[in-house]
Amino acid sequence: MKKPLTIWAVGGDLRQARLARLLQADEHLVHIYGLENAPELPRPCETGLDGVARADCVVLPVPVRGEGGFLNAPLCPRRLELSRILDALPPKGVVCAGQVDGALRAMAQERGLALHDYLAREELAVANAVPTVEGALQLAMEALPVTLHGSRTLVLGYGRLGRLLSHRLAALGAAVSVSARSWADLAWIEAYGYTGLFTDGLDGHLAGYDLVVNTIPAPVLGEERLKQLSPSCLVLDLASRPGGVDRAAAGQLGVKVVWALALPGRTAPETAARAIRDAVYHILQEQGV
Repeated sequence: MKKPLTIWAVGGDLRQARLARLLQADEHLVHIYGLENAPELPRPCETGLDGVARADCVVLPVPVRGEGGFLNAPLCPRRLELSRILDALPPKGVVCAGQVDGALRAMAQERGLALHDYLAREELAVANAVPTVEGALQLAMEALPVTLHGSRTLVLGYGRLGRLLSHRLAALGAAVSVSARSWADLAWIEAYGYTGLFTDGLDGHLAGYDLVVNTIPAPVLGEERLKQLSPSCLVLDLASRPGGVDRAAAGQLGVKVVWALALPGRTAPETAARAIRDAVYHILQEQGV
């Protein structure tokens, strides 16, 4: 950045805490709120939001919304009402947020706020895919009774995560199948040497896999499809809320499902924080700050 800015990091997990450290290392004046239980904070947390209205930039967490209308702030010892946070933010400042849904955007518009969704930016989505995939591989290696080398794996979806995950699994020696909904994606899947499956035609093709990884943020593995999996199959769901797997049905059927939310924040918070910092800087540059 060309000049030091006043930036508030509000709520979130270890990614936000590491982001605050990175911003301070870049010589910005950083205020921290709602991260009291984070280790190694660059400065003490603010006890209130006095002064946030004068910030050049406020960075809200990813995702912003927690349960029950509260801010996503797992490292805060108290619950922070999201509406009160939004009430305090500067209408003329740059407010960056991760995973902005329609309800949140409507709440912001009622207050004259324009939220810049850094998670929707392609550069961050690609950067985030790396720690997500590495975390997924770690979970799989810890939970599977067999090696990934030689295992039969199915990746559901061929977006950013699906592409990178398929590549990593194949490099480890797994036999990789990938499902997609577009003929173009299926052509690329087969061009890379994977077995291609049409997502809407998975029925009858799900038996025999050691590992199934879902990257599609929509219902994909319901009860009928879960019944077709091998008893020892591990299912990793990497999709954001509400996920793509019927977890209640999986529990009744005895299918082991791991819903791996927010893997970048859990497995590589420093890397994830750098990616968020860069995306925030890009937003600020585009806004002329």
